[in-house]
Amino acid sequence: MPMFDLASYLPYLVNRVGARLAEAFSGELADLRITLPMWRVMAALCQKAGQRVGELAEVTSIEVSTLSRLLRAMERKELVRRARSLEDARTVLVELTDAGVAMTDRIVPRARLYQDLALSGFTSAESDSLKAMLVRVHGNLGALAAQRSGFERPA
Repeated sequence: MPMFDLASYLPYLVNRVGARLAEAFSGELADLRITLPMWRVMAALCQKAGQRVGELAEVTSIEVSTLSRLLRAMERKELVRRARSLEDARTVLVELTDAGVAMTDRIVPRARLYQDLALSGFTSAESDSLKAMLVRVHGNLGALAAQRSGFERPA
């Protein structure tokens, strides 16, 4: 049986990087009484205001029921508000409040600092290439969900 090299296994490497960044950045956010998932929601809403819950779940990689609970907590903190769409009353849109925008603006420089630290020593081209490759990997894995029902697991 061929040797399995965990140290060069992509999911392991991505998880290690993500875990290290999340642990360090979560400490910064805790000082502001914000969690990492809350930050992802605020960053996503800063990028595009008035998102549907399902759309926001996709962008933030947070399961819909978990996101709904998180949004309730964020509403209590007055960081977001939910409202019915004017075009379709069945659709609920989420947007940042003024306090949410202010908090996001306060966190963005810290988030950029962590990104800069993670990418120190990379050229701008290397950094852009790494990000583009990770976006491609994510897209490749999106097809996995569609194939999953027919995916055969090794015995």
